[in-house]
Amino acid sequence: MRLDKFLKVSRLIKRRTVANEVSDMGRVLVNGTPAKPAKQLKVGDIITIEYANKKLEVKVVKIPANNVSVQEAASLYEIRE
Repeated sequence: MRLDKFLKVSRLIKRRTVANEVSDMGRVLVNGTPAKPAKQLKVGDIITIEYANKKLEVKVVKIPANNVSVQEAASLYEIRE
């Protein structure tokens, strides 16, 4: 699944267009390297999202086949400290 779609489906970022913009600005890293929105993710990848004043780092636990419900969205990743 593409990075931008995963960010939207997992509800880490609200909209796919916003996920595209953030990725294009270089604020989304996959396994420590800046990633384009079309980057294909796999289970075990580490995604780092850099906000203005904080960093969020998550590990991909599951790649969904299609859209998931709000309750299932949090099960797609685990937050790392």
